[in-house]
Amino acid sequence: MTDHHTYGTSTHTADELVRLVSDCLGLVFVERDSDYRGVYHLASSPNGRIEIQPNLIPGDDGEDDLYAPEHPTAQVLLLAATPVVEPALQTRLGSIEGLIHLNHETV
Repeated sequence: MTDHHTYGTSTHTADELVRLVSDCLGLVFVERDSDYRGVYHLASSPNGRIEIQPNLIPGDDGEDDLYAPEHPTAQVLLLAATPVVEPALQTRLGSIEGLIHLNHETV
């Protein structure tokens, strides 16, 4: 089972959100560059992974696409995946001003 949460913000840039989440959770993010997703930031730990990325990603046709088209107003996304439900993580992420919980899914 994996617990997935999606958060979004239009208040912070991706770099600002990386700093806020790093301070809040004590995680170190590594910048990655993907042909599919563009530039995003990844922090992994034994308790799961958190990714921060712009919602606008490079499209195949030269036009930018939304990574999460169901949330067009979110300029930056935070994707959290943990092997079990982590209420403390959700509480700490919920304390970041301007970060809004958009979706939860358990697979």
